Amino acid sequence: MKAQDRPKILDGKTHRIATGCGHLYITANTLDGKLFELINTLGKSGGCAAGFTEALARTISIGLRAGVDIGEYHHTLQGIGCNAPALDEGVKVLSCPDAIAQIIKLYLPEER
Repeated sequence: MKAQDRPKILDGKTHRIATGCGHLYITANTLDGKLFELINTLGKSGGCAAGFTEALARTISIGLRAGVDIGEYHHTLQGIGCNAPALDEGVKVLSCPDAIAQIIKLYLPEER
């Protein structure tokens, strides 16, 4: 299945969420009101964690553009833990993948 081409302009919001690795900035771009792609930047840090979150966002974006249901991503990523959980405005964030799941949840059809 081929992924849909990315339009030149998309609507989006950037969410900041605290993780054990620092603030994760997740830009969620939509097309026709549906989540179309994610772009992640992990604070000021580089290295493995930043590369991992960028790769995960790119992989999710390819799947979304190919028609994968966003609920599958939410279900798969939620609850993944690491050795450095964090609190974001009183909400426990277990890991960077869990943070991504929390943002994806905002775009689930039943959450709107």
